Amino acid sequence: MIQTLRTWARGIKRELLALSLAYRDSRTPWYARVWAAFVLAYAFSPIDLTPDFIPVLGLLDDALLLPLGIALALRLMLAPMMADARVRAEAMEGQARPTRVTGAVVVVLLWLLLARLVGQAVWRHVRP
Repeated sequence: MIQTLRTWARGIKRELLALSLAYRDSRTPWYARVWAAFVLAYAFSPIDLTPDFIPVLGLLDDALLLPLGIALALRLMLAPMMADARVRAEAMEGQARPTRVTGAVVVVLLWLLLARLVGQAVWRHVRP
């Protein structure tokens, strides 16, 4: 069972890499690019929608929401483009991938902005 989970996790990781390569492809439709950006930002975000320390729900978002988001993103992509992206992703497997600090900074800033907006909304309702 552990081996099956590892294989599944590697498959998710490979699909995320293929999705990120397809996202950058000029043939990608705009709506697929928007959804792929959302899924990739969620997948690589250092902040979870529900924290992992919350029993069951904390891991459920990673085990359920992420695969569903990836599946929808893959359906929105063009089949030949995804086939090319999967081939390139398999070729890149095992290689060190360049990290993009800019993307991480943007994701963290978006989470902080969301936290501020929620905090302001709560403050308006709680303030006497």
